[in-house]
Amino acid sequence: MTESVLPNPAEHPVPVAGVPPIAAIEAWSGPSLHVAALDHLQVFDATGADTWTFLQSQLTQDVAKLPADQARLAGYCTAKGRLLASFVVWSEQPAGEAPRALALVDASLSAGLLKRLSMFVLRAKVKLGVTPLAAYGVQARVAADAAVLVGIAGELPSKPWARVELPSGTWIAAPSQGDSQRWWWIASAEQHAELLAKARGVLEPGDVQAWRRADIAAGLPWIEAATQDMFVPQSVNLELVEGVSFTKGCYPGQEIVARSHYLGKLKRRMFAGIAHGAIDTAGLVGADVFHSERDNEPSGRVVNAAQAEGGVALLLESTLASAQSGSLSLAAPDGAKIELRALPYAFPG
Repeated sequence: MTESVLPNPAEHPVPVAGVPPIAAIEAWSGPSLHVAALDHLQVFDATGADTWTFLQSQLTQDVAKLPADQARLAGYCTAKGRLLASFVVWSEQPAGEAPRALALVDASLSAGLLKRLSMFVLRAKVKLGVTPLAAYGVQARVAADAAVLVGIAGELPSKPWARVELPSGTWIAAPSQGDSQRWWWIASAEQHAELLAKARGVLEPGDVQAWRRADIAAGLPWIEAATQDMFVPQSVNLELVEGVSFTKGCYPGQEIVARSHYLGKLKRRMFAGIAHGAIDTAGLVGADVFHSERDNEPSGRVVNAAQAEGGVALLLESTLASAQSGSLSLAAPDGAKIELRALPYAFPG
């Protein structure tokens, strides 16, 4: 598996003709170098001699080939190929200790996910659990801001999905647009306090909604409790962000996911968009999306949502046809209109 760099949208065809650039989604105001607590994410781990064999049999990602200095998105599906979770996964194996995998998952489904995975451990030598580590999102508006942070925290990864272990914790470079850089920072309470003390006056408190908007701009789908068992991986573009392997062995739902890839022509995909107005994001994930040409019948669902200036930024799953003509509205046929934005990757022809 080679080091991944998500494509630049300027170098690839826009999957929906005529839609504006995505920059309006990711833009933020406030400190140019900031950190936000990602309380909506939880860190869990799997440890033991059979850790990677077990995860290889459960996840859409080919974790057996995951480089030690990389992280990746992965999905966990039902037998019918519908996603129960998506998460960022990476490995950690200190010298002389048992293999260990860690993952970032939406906190709303963490407990149920661990319970379900534990049902399939059987006699495998692997233990699953929640860690005391916390996740933070660090964003630098331009390269000069990133260089300041490097001078404090150490040599940080710059290419998306690259990972380093530093005295301050685990740093994973997250996909971003334009000149900005961002990282998932996984740290203990002590590591967090120590780094913030060193970076006082430089690394300012940030807004978690800005981080969520950046995930939306990068087209990264996070399955939440409200959207479990709704989507196959391809309908939320998981394979387009290297979250699905079509060459690895079996995992739950693998036959259906592979059949859709090799034999079927996908009719549904995930899009990014903005809906303007005084819209509360509470309860919005999983809400229906309506199309002006479908006689008041839902054409899709909201995958993720984040507050944006004057409205909300969205990832939404719908039909390819609905993005080519007519208009989309949020939560009701007469709801706020959704203005589509280009994602940083193109859909396969």
